[in-house]
Amino acid sequence: MGAALAVLLGAQAAAGQEVAAAVIRVDYPSLLPISRLDLPTEDLGFAGAELATQDNLTTGQFLGQDYVTQTVAVPPEEAQAAFDRLVAEGTRIVVVQARREELLAFADAAPEGMLLLNARATDEALRSEECRANVLHVAPSDRMMTDALAQFLIWKRWGDWFLIHGSHPEDRALAEAYEASAEKFGARIRETREFADTGGARVADTGHVLVQRQIPVFTQDARRHDVVVAADASDVFAPYLPFQTWDAAPVVGAAGLRPVTWHAAHEAWGATQMQNRFEELAGRPMREEDYLAWLALRVVGESVTRTGSADPQAIRNYALGPDFELAAFKGQPVTFRDWNGQLRQPVLLTDGRITVSVSPQDGFLHEVSPLDTLGLDRPESRCTAFGGGQE
Repeated sequence: MGAALAVLLGAQAAAGQEVAAAVIRVDYPSLLPISRLDLPTEDLGFAGAELATQDNLTTGQFLGQDYVTQTVAVPPEEAQAAFDRLVAEGTRIVVVQARREELLAFADAAPEGMLLLNARATDEALRSEECRANVLHVAPSDRMMTDALAQFLIWKRWGDWFLIHGSHPEDRALAEAYEASAEKFGARIRETREFADTGGARVADTGHVLVQRQIPVFTQDARRHDVVVAADASDVFAPYLPFQTWDAAPVVGAAGLRPVTWHAAHEAWGATQMQNRFEELAGRPMREEDYLAWLALRVVGESVTRTGSADPQAIRNYALGPDFELAAFKGQPVTFRDWNGQLRQPVLLTDGRITVSVSPQDGFLHEVSPLDTLGLDRPESRCTAFGGGQE
């Protein structure tokens, strides 16, 4: 009786509410992807936001809540101006699909009481020394992803790694994350090599001929290893590694077996209905960018439903609290780490066709949650903006 009354009162309080949010996507200059299956779409991320808005409205219509989501796509040189326009229009909840520099600039320029949800940037520093109290991270960090893969490799007893990383800063940062994961779980990096990006053509009629000759030579005479770990955040070389290495070894990381937040082939835990609804809406499979935008706006919707408030600070406080949890079609509810604003979530491991496994793996234990075995734990984080980090 008391619970029913609370719901009724919450619905009455929420009557006539408008929950206005925006998704800002920064489109950076880039080469075409190696595979035409990965060609960009104009609605990348935005289609996921539209599905989340529909889902929020499904519940909101019974509580007098109207969800409105604006989408903005801009090049990096126009990003700050676009964000400032959203602020001037009164938007106080923004999902950000941008890199570290733009995300930090938005967070520092945001007026008091504004809430940003990071749905792209994976930099570890954003969850540590560069954290911001007005940013919640829906996107997993690099370390969450590399820890997820490392756990599976250790479970398989594939503990000797041959690490190949690209020559760009983001590739080296990813390699450092793999090195930290190896140390954390007891793997051994037997050898490390850098694949230099020479700027040559990535796609050509004779591309496979060159790859078939060059990759074996590049990987020749490596120390004994169980797997090849590719740290290629720039998508320069990793897809060429499987079946082309000198030694017979599986490829993992940026190609082969990959850690992902979402994949179009994932069907467990009710994900099939999610995939079907998205494909009906967008006319294409759901990508990670779509899932993260969907997840960010569902965090907003769930918090508004439970609190009866559309105030960004009320949403933030509830999301960081002990009562928040959200079904995310990955086997268990997702929750936030209250010390740095990072969303705890399982990580899928896919070969591109099926979900091979899901981390955290069985046997990797934690005093709070097995999900906290992925990424920075409370004692490791230097985030002080949330009041829970440690120097």
